[in-house]
Amino acid sequence: MRRDRGGPAAQKRRLARAAVPWLFCAPSLLGLCVFTLFPFADAVRRAFTDAMGVRFLGLANYRSVLQNEAFRLAAANTARFLAVCAPLLLAAGLLLALAVRALAAVGGGAGGRRAGGGDLLQTTLLLPMAVPVASIALLWQALFHKSGVVNGTLAALGIQTVDFMGSDAAFWVLVGAYVWKNAGYTMVLWMAGLDAIPDSLYEAAHVDGAGVWRCFWHVTLPGVLPTLFLTAALSLLNACRVFREAYLVGGAYPHESIYLLQHLFNNWFRELDIGRLCAAAVLLAIALLGVLLPLQRTWDEAA
Repeated sequence: MRRDRGGPAAQKRRLARAAVPWLFCAPSLLGLCVFTLFPFADAVRRAFTDAMGVRFLGLANYRSVLQNEAFRLAAANTARFLAVCAPLLLAAGLLLALAVRALAAVGGGAGGRRAGGGDLLQTTLLLPMAVPVASIALLWQALFHKSGVVNGTLAALGIQTVDFMGSDAAFWVLVGAYVWKNAGYTMVLWMAGLDAIPDSLYEAAHVDGAGVWRCFWHVTLPGVLPTLFLTAALSLLNACRVFREAYLVGGAYPHESIYLLQHLFNNWFRELDIGRLCAAAVLLAIALLGVLLPLQRTWDEAA
């Protein structure tokens, strides 16, 4: 006799099985709502009110933000920093991942997946992530101060010294420090994409007479496209959090070339200018979504 699949007992069992995943996700979802979604919703509300969050001001806070010279400077510097760092970090991470796999292949192993010389390089590249931000700031000051190591070396060689942290060179120092600290993490993300490429594709390409360069263009790059969105999104978001390094070196008002949106947000927060702060945060969130959504569409098409 066939069991009744539509009975009340069977429906309860199906509902119970369907509820199990949500029960496991409930703590994370609760934390996401309490610490992220609800505060952001309140920030959106306060963007239309006064500093106390009581009197409705309409778009006055947004107009004040967009007309503020400090905001325009910080937004331009942040956009410039992202435009330079994101592609540079993606390219550096991919090259390092290919180098690690090549060294691993020299150590013996199909596809470069066995232990080899790449292990030492991979570990070395991941070490900067373990260095505290305060230590990095001290390193910057020791290297790029007016009387630091770099200027001392330049003076010894008879080359004109540079005020790195007091000129436009501060921007490139910040870029170099960011890439140095995050290249290892980006390399690991790229390696996950490289490991997903079947070895048979490379073997078939070599049989057809393809060299290293053709294998890279026609096998490696198409194979890592599904990894591009995740790697690019994380690199972009991490680049928005470089404020700590610049703040520890240059303070709340560093050289204008590295005066970023985070500096502006920090200064407005100290002044309790909550309305403009929330309006600027909403604008930043919209700008990031405008960049991430096309990347996700590209990733979905590649996948």
